[in-house]
Amino acid sequence: MPTLESLAAYWSAPEVEINAIVSLNLLGALLLGLLVGYERSYHGRAAGMRTYGLVCMASAALTVLAGYPGYWYAGHSIASTGADPTRVIQGIVTGIGFLGAGVIMKEGFSISGLTTAASIWASAAIGIMVGVGFYAASMILALLAVLCMMWVSKLESWLPTRQAVAILLRFRKDFVPQEQALRAMADRRGYELAEGTVAIGMQDGHAEWRFVAIARAKSAGAPLSELAQEVKEFDGVESFQLSYAKN
Repeated sequence: MPTLESLAAYWSAPEVEINAIVSLNLLGALLLGLLVGYERSYHGRAAGMRTYGLVCMASAALTVLAGYPGYWYAGHSIASTGADPTRVIQGIVTGIGFLGAGVIMKEGFSISGLTTAASIWASAAIGIMVGVGFYAASMILALLAVLCMMWVSKLESWLPTRQAVAILLRFRKDFVPQEQALRAMADRRGYELAEGTVAIGMQDGHAEWRFVAIARAKSAGAPLSELAQEVKEFDGVESFQLSYAKN
């Protein structure tokens, strides 16, 4: 049965010191992950600063945790029970990967749920840290994860970014669209077609084009409503669909 002395061991000076070191690792990983994520966000990719920051921080949490096994459970030995916490952690990480994949949705060029999946991954890391007795570091990890999800999106909107729009065009029967004309239309509205995103199909004699247009600068891209009006008047277009190609 736990005693006050055994519980106090989780907050002893050596434990607090290790938790502080782990917390600094978490903060550094979050900042570096945000930096990498900003590059992706700037180019209009679905996975942005929050996704990269959460994944980088959670990965650091599990990695640095493995470096201090002597401080797990406040230094209390579990060797006599025959249990292997590392195998339990491995099983959790594998299972959470499948769970996270289940919340990611893809529709055309638009992907949603990446940040939610990353937050599930971060929550798993928080639970593992609580389980091994790194209480202070787990609290810091939870706080940083919440701050990342709440405020980084505001930071992204303030930083220079390039807005990405997924476009589906369905043309009149037997009409042959010209890619150069589409690029000219995008250019007039401050966009450019993202390389490697153009997909062309044919259904019942109707040509269908899917592609992503990326704003040349943060203030260069026209709003979605103006783009819709431009696409509506484009020669040969029978129907269309526009959506932001972000998560």
